[in-house]
Amino acid sequence: MTKTDGDDAEYDSGGATAHPENASVGEASTSDGTEAITFDRSGIRAGFLTCLPIALGVGGYGIAFGMLARRAGLSVAEAALMSATLLAGAAQIIAVELWTEPIPVTAIIIATLAINLRYSLMGAALGPWLGRLSPLRSYGSLLVMADENWALTMREFQSGSGRGAFLLGTGIAMWVFWVTSTIIGAAAGGMIGDPASYGIDFVLAAVFVALATELWEGRSTLVPWLVALATAVVAAALVPGQWYILLGGFAAAAVEVVRHDG
Repeated sequence: MTKTDGDDAEYDSGGATAHPENASVGEASTSDGTEAITFDRSGIRAGFLTCLPIALGVGGYGIAFGMLARRAGLSVAEAALMSATLLAGAAQIIAVELWTEPIPVTAIIIATLAINLRYSLMGAALGPWLGRLSPLRSYGSLLVMADENWALTMREFQSGSGRGAFLLGTGIAMWVFWVTSTIIGAAAGGMIGDPASYGIDFVLAAVFVALATELWEGRSTLVPWLVALATAVVAAALVPGQWYILLGGFAAAAVEVVRHDG
């Protein structure tokens, strides 16, 4: 039996039974044994609170981006606007690194597209759960999806909690810390100098290592991880740009398909 508090939908073990006054809160009532998916304030709150430690770490990366953006010639407002509308740290950093006069629009578009193509795979992985929500709720949640909160959401969904709003809650936490830290970094401007000299550039790598430990499921996880790592390393040496990220993901996915279907 899954029960959410307050004005949330309530489900019993024989199917889904929602209180009439809260009928619009729950999504995907099921009677075929699959888990019910809800979308409510408790899910948003749970996602927000769970993501806070990760969002704090991402904030350090946002400070680094803000400083880089200022060095590239962007104002504080422009850097904040970029973070508020994109929420894509790696792509934003690549963009400001390519930011020259005249602005190489084509190069920036191609580079950021190559980096962000991985989100198509990540979104597809969430499909079994988000696909049971309304388009507004599912696509609205995907707008604030980043690598870190995607990993947290996958763990949450796989646990069977049925909190469809969890991704949105984590995304709100990520967005608030990312935009705020960008403003702080951009305001600091050139006062700090090179972020790498203070180790700020390592924050994101540390965050990913912490997330990887949460996704570890035992020895079965080792094979796709090693395949992704080896493919990414080889591709980074042979293929220009950031395609190694996507190629590593595709290689790991292909190996898993062969292992499970073979």
